[in-house]
Amino acid sequence: MKQNIHPEYYPNATVRCACGNTFVVGSTQETIEIEVCSACHPFYTGQDKMVDKVGQVQKFRKRMAAKESKALERKTAKPGKVTPQAKSKKPLRQPQDKKVSPDPKKKKAS
Repeated sequence: MKQNIHPEYYPNATVRCACGNTFVVGSTQETIEIEVCSACHPFYTGQDKMVDKVGQVQKFRKRMAAKESKALERKTAKPGKVTPQAKSKKPLRQPQDKKVSPDPKKKKAS
């Protein structure tokens, strides 16, 4: 290993949490400040918190309701009625009689 390129290691680095908990670990920093630790994290404490940032659940439910209502409209549409989704801007192409040209690779039977 190369000498003098590694940071200094502190075997007794102090970690301070926002909840007030402190503990000692080994680190390259002498003191570490964190926001969440095992003493205050909901997973470790068993106190689940429902975190819904900016109404994500409500947005999802709204999108799903819109999709379900569109699907219901399509199912209940009358067969003779043309819905805006079924309308085509281009007219349907009429099939044309194609002239079949003889295959030049095939030999005529004489």
